Amino acid sequence: MSARGKALLGVVAGLLLVGGGIAAAVLLPRGVAPSEGSAVPIAVDFPAPDLRLTTLNGRNIALRDFRGQVVLVNNWATWCPPCRDEMPTLEAYYRAHAGEGLVLLAVAAHESPAEIRAFLKNRHLHLSFLIAPDPQEQAMTAFHQTHLPASYVVDRDGTVRLMWVGAISGKMLERDVTPLLEKNP
Repeated sequence: MSARGKALLGVVAGLLLVGGGIAAAVLLPRGVAPSEGSAVPIAVDFPAPDLRLTTLNGRNIALRDFRGQVVLVNNWATWCPPCRDEMPTLEAYYRAHAGEGLVLLAVAAHESPAEIRAFLKNRHLHLSFLIAPDPQEQAMTAFHQTHLPASYVVDRDGTVRLMWVGAISGKMLERDVTPLLEKNP
């Protein structure tokens, strides 16, 4: 690489390191501050996959079982730091909106029930939403995803309306998911 090329690469790297806020402001939608979380929900429109799982409590479920409700599917893993960090935010949001027709389904990719139970016990987490071990990564395959955490919002009619990869904040959940809850079934 020429000296000029190296200098240009150095300037770009410096701008990204020092001016990360500038780069983030360009990439984030209007009204979303970089401090609100690492993910930005994207509006989508496709039918929810035919996903069938067994919850941590042994209940067989399918996404279609929740027609008429808004389902937040969160694909996560116990070894994933952002996944672990967003669990209290998801629990708080679920507790605030469960009575409005919200179902929160946390699908633990490549995890066994024993691994999830140990994680919950070690973290002293008491989560009230549905948790489903997914040792074969059915949910990741069904949603064509490769990174964690990743979340999808299925509307009351069974259509996926929002998706994001990365941890999300409570403020973003309120801004982007709550309007779907407010729509009448």
